[in-house]
Amino acid sequence: MPARTGKEYLERLDASRPTVHIQGESLTGGIQEHPAFRNVVRTYAELYDLQHTDEHRDTMTYTSPSSGDRVATSFLVPKTPEDLVKRRSAFKVWADYSNGMLGRTGDYMNSSLMALASAADWFGQSDPAFGENIRRYYEKVREQDLLCTHTLIPPQTNRAVSGAEQAGGKLAARIVKEDDNGVVIRGARMLATIAPFADEMLVFPSSVLRNTPEDKQFSYAFAIANDTPGLRYIAREPLDYDRPRHDHPLASRFEESDCVVVFDDVHVPYERCFVLGEPELCNGFYSQTSAVVHMTHQVVTRTSAKTEYILGLVSLLTEAIGIEGFQHVQEDVAEVITTLETLRAFLRAAEADATFNEYGVLTPAFAPLNAARNLYPKLYQRFPQILRKLGASGLMATPTELDINGPAAADIEMYLQAATLTGAERVKLFRLVWDTCISAFASRQALYEYYFFGDPVRMAGAYVKSYDREPYKARVQAFLERP
Repeated sequence: MPARTGKEYLERLDASRPTVHIQGESLTGGIQEHPAFRNVVRTYAELYDLQHTDEHRDTMTYTSPSSGDRVATSFLVPKTPEDLVKRRSAFKVWADYSNGMLGRTGDYMNSSLMALASAADWFGQSDPAFGENIRRYYEKVREQDLLCTHTLIPPQTNRAVSGAEQAGGKLAARIVKEDDNGVVIRGARMLATIAPFADEMLVFPSSVLRNTPEDKQFSYAFAIANDTPGLRYIAREPLDYDRPRHDHPLASRFEESDCVVVFDDVHVPYERCFVLGEPELCNGFYSQTSAVVHMTHQVVTRTSAKTEYILGLVSLLTEAIGIEGFQHVQEDVAEVITTLETLRAFLRAAEADATFNEYGVLTPAFAPLNAARNLYPKLYQRFPQILRKLGASGLMATPTELDINGPAAADIEMYLQAATLTGAERVKLFRLVWDTCISAFASRQALYEYYFFGDPVRMAGAYVKSYDREPYKARVQAFLERP
């Protein structure tokens, strides 16, 4: 099958039977029709359709080396600088469509799988079969254009101890049995975004393991179908309230569900396993395969698109109510511009300084991407603050679409007009600002960006440890010793 259309995505989802608990309901299928999911599912279908438009087909697809079909560019193994640009351009199409609000579009995990499969020999250190497994799985996802999500961390019960120690080791998903055909997984994981409407679940390492005998049961990497027996999801309250798009312009399109994943003795066949019982391999899963670099390439492309959206929104807001001329407003606008140009510079530097890794994959330089992923979680928190300050009390004067078309229409037109907009136009713009900086959807976006790659404090610690500062220490020491 070539790159999917939206119709093909929906047909496969219709045939799937994932178990999802949400707001007191237990669903086993019918996801695409449920009020909590139907709008975002429709958006994902629209993303797949973009692959087939005349405008984007050449950017978003390439010829599969195995089938000869057109498959998604996010699976492309980069060998030339042009390949890296093509990949980034494809990422950008989807990111622009959602204003960067969708954090788990398929290209994110596709980038990971591309890097992991290219490093199949690394997986073969433990067992040659695991190397073949990751290579075959990547090809399966590529040729069927499957939508993958992933789950990484143990339940958040007692942060003072490791995941393996939570409730005596009985909470975190772990291997409880091994047989001739695979392993059995029992326990829970967090936090699977888009799980109810994805095709596949990637269960990958996250927390650093200590390579003790106790850690072996928590040392694994595998993939399973989303409706595998024994697998169930506990979804949080939906932030799409099934209201008109006018009133909730972002939440009604881009509300990705986040779920706790429960493994109730889920059997995982060996052919779907990539690492088993090897803590050290789990610890090197992302860094030794370059997966983290290619995933971050996609993420920084998305956050660049998100920052472009914020800049456009801020600019429309300041023009609409005539505050562009105030210097403190210009200072806030300049902050958004600076963030955007910083992200663009990181991307350009990463691609310009790309080198081949040991598996023959042209890999962006990680230093600028790593800087971006450490900076953006904090930089994004300023954007809702800026929008709230600039919108001020006007963000409370946001009647609904029914009001605009109802008995209050004349009053809205008279009293809610802006310097450059009619009353109805101003309300529509301010509803978008509200859904970007104040609503429940906006708060989830801020939290999501802050913890996207993990706890920023721990990330900073890892960043400091990994950065080679010896040349700079040596320079200062030489200066101190200069006659």
